[in-house]
Amino acid sequence: MPLPVAPANFAAAVNGLAKAGFAGANVTIPHKEAAFAVCDVVEDFARRAGAVNTLLFTPRGIEGRNTDGYGFVANLRAHGVNPAAGPVLILGAGGAARAITAALQDEGAAVTICNRSPERAEALAAALPPARVLPWARREAALGDYALLVNTTSLGMVHNPALEMSLERAAPGLAVADIVYAPLETALLAEAAAHGLQPVEGLGMLLHQAVPGFAAWFGVTPLVDAALYRIVAA
Repeated sequence: MPLPVAPANFAAAVNGLAKAGFAGANVTIPHKEAAFAVCDVVEDFARRAGAVNTLLFTPRGIEGRNTDGYGFVANLRAHGVNPAAGPVLILGAGGAARAITAALQDEGAAVTICNRSPERAEALAAALPPARVLPWARREAALGDYALLVNTTSLGMVHNPALEMSLERAAPGLAVADIVYAPLETALLAEAAAHGLQPVEGLGMLLHQAVPGFAAWFGVTPLVDAALYRIVAA
């Protein structure tokens, strides 16, 4: 059941769902850091990431987990991309960026954060050392230093401004991942394909991150396969 909730009403809505007998909820932009705050119990990875995208309503209270990092890495591997192949440049510094940074660090990758607001980038890097910070204005010039580029912002999503990002200076073989899945092929991914780079779309991450939550809510572990992808894409 999709539930559009205003940020000011988030905590009240979550507590209402718990009291109404829901098994849990999946949380998306812009509520992942707010979800962390409403939890009674938070798993270790979600605590490290500082963000929650999966809520379970249990006798212990509201339990928070973060499956974004798992889903992102699983989607990389599904596209034949090694998450530890080289340095990573992450655009954005929100809840998804925190989870993806933590997951990539767990895989052994060196991560650099690049965000329009430098204060948020610095805060994320400080929370997840040894992450580094790159000024937003240098995002294109520095591309040759990275093996993976990740857009975790909402730029390029339907009804949002475009992500202004040229890939002219990308290193050969750069993998370009966009967690946006509406549209399925963002302008960033289209440019990556045009340059002969490796595009990694966001719908796969959406599907893979849902697997642990679905298993926790219903006791059944779904399989992410081509048939499921086609159904959700349609």
